[in-house]
Amino acid sequence: SEFLHDFVVLYGEKKWSMSTYDSNTGLIANYINPLIGDVEMQAVNTRFVDQFNRTLEKTKPVTRQNRKPKNEYLPAQTRDKIHKLLSCAFKQAVKWEIIQKNPFDFSMYTRPKYKKRDIWTAEMIRKALDECEDGKLYVAINLSFACSMREGEILGLTWDNVHISDDDIARDDAYVYIDKELQRASKRSLETLDKKDVYYIFPPLMPNTSTRVVLKKPKTDSSIRKVYIPSSVAILLAELREEQNETIEALGDMYENYNLVMATSYGLPLGESYLRVKMQEVIDREGLPDVVFHSLRHTSVTYKLKLSGGDIKAVQGDSGHAQADMVTEVYGHILDEDRKKNAQLIEDAFYKKENLNPDMKRPDTGKKKIEVPDGIDAEALMKVLNNPEMAALLAGLAKGVTV
Repeated sequence: SEFLHDFVVLYGEKKWSMSTYDSNTGLIANYINPLIGDVEMQAVNTRFVDQFNRTLEKTKPVTRQNRKPKNEYLPAQTRDKIHKLLSCAFKQAVKWEIIQKNPFDFSMYTRPKYKKRDIWTAEMIRKALDECEDGKLYVAINLSFACSMREGEILGLTWDNVHISDDDIARDDAYVYIDKELQRASKRSLETLDKKDVYYIFPPLMPNTSTRVVLKKPKTDSSIRKVYIPSSVAILLAELREEQNETIEALGDMYENYNLVMATSYGLPLGESYLRVKMQEVIDREGLPDVVFHSLRHTSVTYKLKLSGGDIKAVQGDSGHAQADMVTEVYGHILDEDRKKNAQLIEDAFYKKENLNPDMKRPDTGKKKIEVPDGIDAEALMKVLNNPEMAALLAGLAKGVTV
């Protein structure tokens, strides 16, 4: 426990975001210190780690805010977070020369295989939009799908980063610039991390709350990006801005203008549960698959990969993934579809002997093929003019044919 305190102060406060800080300090306080906090560092060997992992499998979750846990014992996801946290901590202990090797590197622990979440197809998103009765959810779904935006990025989008002038829309140059996200953080993490990467702290709606809603820099630099938007989405945003301006004029000083695109009727940031509740209403009413809001981003990336023929770099730029291989790992099954077509083509062309000597297909330039009338020596004209189209034109004129 003494080592973990130093680890949090010297390592965590420098490396972790506010959400990671809150999560990791919670794991230490609720599960690590109560179970093994009194153990000496040098006594933690690989055998100890394996025993600890078995102990976690029979550990009951801590009740928080009087909410009953969903599982009888710690879920695999929580145990995985504890293992990763301790592995990182003991790696740092090796660097600090407290221990000689990291016992977590040699344990029998295997990461759990997470069940893939269901996602909506593009057709399902289209249906949800057609049946959506809530204007804010309608805009949010469009931003998530068209711009591959995360929920926090949508809630933190401000009008100064929305470029939708009439000229922008006419030139197909409309875009949003994503450089902020909305997040709830504990007062403790805000104070401890000295408001790291925080642009603004919204005043609390209720007194004596232990958390604050903040507008902050995204977790990774790759998340800061420019995303071009379809004209339909640009027009939708322009209509929303006009409605918002009318509300501001009507309410006057009663409207707290934080320049947020997604705001309440009085200008305040939307609660993090708002979109989930409204989306669940659509799911229940229309009988759509029960998915989380974040799944719309996965549908967006999948759809863009298919439309672009697997242009990974372009899709990565829109989604803000740190590395291109993150796209290929998560969406590799989409890229495999076209590769399967290659195998099918080889089967037909080579093994079924339908096309043993295929011609290289040239891209269609969209130009109309010009045919030379019979009786005209186009080849001779080509040698003279070195221009096939001119040769065909002259040949056509000589025959009285309009080309």
